[in-house]
Amino acid sequence: MTEWKWDPDTYLDDMLGEIAAYPELQARTAAATEGVDAREILELGIGTGETARRIMELHSEARLTAIDSSPEMLERARAAFPEGDLRLRRLEDPLPEGPFDLVVAVLAVHHLDGAGKRDLFRRVGEVLLPGGRFVLSDLVVPESEDDVVTPIDWDLDLPDRLDDQLNWLRKAGLEAEPLWTYKDLAVIRATRPKPRG
Repeated sequence: MTEWKWDPDTYLDDMLGEIAAYPELQARTAAATEGVDAREILELGIGTGETARRIMELHSEARLTAIDSSPEMLERARAAFPEGDLRLRRLEDPLPEGPFDLVVAVLAVHHLDGAGKRDLFRRVGEVLLPGGRFVLSDLVVPESEDDVVTPIDWDLDLPDRLDDQLNWLRKAGLEAEPLWTYKDLAVIRATRPKPRG
């Protein structure tokens, strides 16, 4: 995956400028975590902590572990979550061991190609506890070209179709369903099944 630089001081303005539905995406992501008794949470690509703030309000007793590939963004997130276990890692690197009740990724996974997404979904399934949930909120390739509203460069941005990602999550052993879609955005809930019996 190619590296890129985000400026923590302008990140939120950049997101709001490029993704009109960013506030709703964040709200839908947080809502998708409700109903999980989360003690251990992993965020993939914490950035400045925009998503983590919302998630931790709902799961105030949970312990936060997070990764990000940007030292600058991680430094900003550490200031917001001094008790968190925040690590400098890329999505392609081994995930923290866990196990986790909840894994969340917002606008990070679209930087991986299809093979990278399949590998990440498999690894997420391995660190989730039975009954645990993965909430994936990201860019997707929509059915209609008219629904492409987010600028992408096809170099750093490598979104895939929603149905492909649902299939890859299911092949990773997760029960996956879309909770919300809007043009080229989607929020997916994927649960690791509990053993039967």
